[in-house]
Amino acid sequence: AGLGLVGGTVETSITWERWPEFDAKVRAAVNGVLREVCGGGTVNCRFTHVYPDGPAPYYTYAGAYRVGAYAEQQAAIKKAASDAIMAAGGTITHHHAVGKLHRPWYDGERPELFATALRATKKALDPNGILNPGVLIDV
Repeated sequence: AGLGLVGGTVETSITWERWPEFDAKVRAAVNGVLREVCGGGTVNCRFTHVYPDGPAPYYTYAGAYRVGAYAEQQAAIKKAASDAIMAAGGTITHHHAVGKLHRPWYDGERPELFATALRATKKALDPNGILNPGVLIDV
C-alpha cells in the first residue's frame, strides 16, 4: 500500500547521425531520475515518424510513486528528460505542441527573431491577448 504508478511520455526529433548518442543520453537521464525519485523504473522508445533526415522518438517512462509525491516525481522526471533532450541536440517537441510545460526549453530553442515575429503577429491578430497568453511568448 502507499504506492502507485507515475508515468508519462516525451517526444522529440533528432537527425540520424546524432540518434545513437542522443538515445543513450536520454535513456541514461530518464533511468537515472527514475532510480532517484522512484527507486527504479522503465523507459522505452519507439519512432512515431521516420524521415530521411531522422526519426521522431517517443519515450514512455514509468516508475513507482509514493502517495502524496506524484506531482513532485512527475516534475523531476519531465525536467530530467527535457534537459537531456535539449542537451543532446533534440527538439523539445515534435508534434504534440509546446504548451506551458515545454515553455522553459522552447525559449532556449526558439530563435529570438522568430519570437519577435510571433509577438508582432500576436499583437496584430490578438490585440486583447486572449489566445494562449504566455504560452509561446511573453507579450
